[in-house]
Amino acid sequence: MAQEARELAAGTLDPECAGIAESLPESLLKATDDALQAFEEDVRALREPSDEEVFGAIERVVLALNAVDKDDRHGGAGFCTDEREQLCAYIDETLTAHGINVAALAARRGIDRAGITDFWREW
Repeated sequence: MAQEARELAAGTLDPECAGIAESLPESLLKATDDALQAFEEDVRALREPSDEEVFGAIERVVLALNAVDKDDRHGGAGFCTDEREQLCAYIDETLTAHGINVAALAARRGIDRAGITDFWREW
């Protein structure tokens, strides 16, 4: 709670997202974890991947997260701004941890590093 208060005061946490982690339904959290775990497995399986293979893994996780965000079984809950940014950062960090130069990958597509999910992302 104290960390959240500091982030709100600093303007680094969107007020609409404050306290949301505690209020998110378990179904949304589990579905998100499942999508991210599948992504990690996808990336882990890549060996000297082509850009197309990496973007394929990105596309699959983003489409899975789109489905999670829209799923009515979560009682109308979805990803807020802070969570969207965290998900994008997680995708980038996972790729980087597996030896993929995300900046170079994005540059070869003529996009910014932060935009690697934008083509498919609806959240």
